[in-house]
Amino acid sequence: MPLLFDILKVLVGIIIGGVTGFFLARNYMKKYMKKNPPINEQMIKAMMMQMGRTPSQKQVNQMMKTMTKYMD
Repeated sequence: MPLLFDILKVLVGIIIGGVTGFFLARNYMKKYMKKNPPINEQMIKAMMMQMGRTPSQKQVNQMMKTMTKYMD
């Protein structure tokens, strides 16, 4: 009987640790992405120019707004 409770404690500890670790890692990655965005205005301009378009500043701002919306 005490062995069963010990196994149960270990399993509960693993589950709690996994859930806590997931949320801590998620929070850390959100902060990191906000501080160091994976794409910036120069990258968007270069990408659009490679596709044969000359982007206006309005289009670049619109793309940046869309990117930051999906990063939150």
